[in-house]
Amino acid sequence: MKNRNIIIVGQQPWDTEIGSNCKNIAVEFAKNNRVLYINPPLDRITKLRHGSTPAVKKRLAIIAGQKNGVERISNQLFTLYPDCLIESINWLPGQTLFNFFNQINNKRFFKSIKPYVDQLGFTDPVLFNDGDIFRSFYLIELLKPSVSIYYSRDNMIATAYYRKHGLDLEPKLIAKSNVCVANSEYLRDYCVTYNAKSFYVGQGCDFELFDNYLSENRPRKSYPFKSPIIGYVGALTAARLDIKLITDIAKLRPEWNIVLVGPEDDEFRASDLHQLSNVYFEGSKPTNELPEYIDSFDVCFNPQAINPLTIGNYPRKIDEYLVMGKPTIATATKSMEAFKEHVYLANTLAEYISGISKLLNDINPNIVDVRKSFARSHSWTKSVDEIYLTIET
Repeated sequence: MKNRNIIIVGQQPWDTEIGSNCKNIAVEFAKNNRVLYINPPLDRITKLRHGSTPAVKKRLAIIAGQKNGVERISNQLFTLYPDCLIESINWLPGQTLFNFFNQINNKRFFKSIKPYVDQLGFTDPVLFNDGDIFRSFYLIELLKPSVSIYYSRDNMIATAYYRKHGLDLEPKLIAKSNVCVANSEYLRDYCVTYNAKSFYVGQGCDFELFDNYLSENRPRKSYPFKSPIIGYVGALTAARLDIKLITDIAKLRPEWNIVLVGPEDDEFRASDLHQLSNVYFEGSKPTNELPEYIDSFDVCFNPQAINPLTIGNYPRKIDEYLVMGKPTIATATKSMEAFKEHVYLANTLAEYISGISKLLNDINPNIVDVRKSFARSHSWTKSVDEIYLTIET
């Protein structure tokens, strides 16, 4: 697809500090098309709770007319911060009342962005919705795009916040979109229940950070913990990771050092893991340090909890482990089936113990190159080409 105007709405703002599928997709779209990435509008609760943060101050200045809401990221990529404030309505009971006020929010959002859409000449646009179930629910009717695409990359309604009203609205949004695309087979199967034109488009991974590290050819960094090191990099949340599994692995194999790099939620902070001498919590680290940590691991693991929130997730961190050539073990899910030739898949504690032991003893250098090559097959160019193909089809 070339020379089209693409408008993107979604859950994550452009100035987010964490990685974002949608931002990567926007950059890829912009190689051959004009792209307007519209940030979520500021809501009243966020204004009240986080009004002193730089991100909210920036949005308030834009709403007050003190700053321009449009920023040019590259020649063909723009981002827009809406100059409106919407109401926080998720607490409302029942669908009738919620839908009434949600339509008001949607109209306010549209009224804010429409002048900029016209000013930038985004005529006859393709609308790409990255799971923005509520704020952009009526945008198809209001914007009247030539093509509307719903992108499913997470089982949003498995969370309490989205489940309350999303159980009703997300199926309707999927159904009225021209096409739905998903980054896992599980989510594709979910979408196809409501829209036959639903397709699996794979997942990309941005390897620039790892390429920069590998190109420097630095020696492996030394840390206080010693080999064998079983490591994980990412947010430590009980909703996504199996704390008991990690604890049992550490207790059964005290000679293994478990290294966890990332911010903890309350459950992790209160867990028995902190009482174990062979478990190391490294906390949040700058992004550019993550390849160094992964390089220090003897085995990377993804001890994922199996629940409605995680069952359909594409595990992007697995690509990050593999591009470093690392032996990797992960909980078996439908999405992990695509990795089974390169990742040891486990369902139980016994399988994790057996798998880690096997990986620690497998030092075939040829496998390292195979892992790296497989990870690089998951590019954003390939994923976006699949999205283009679904539109053409």
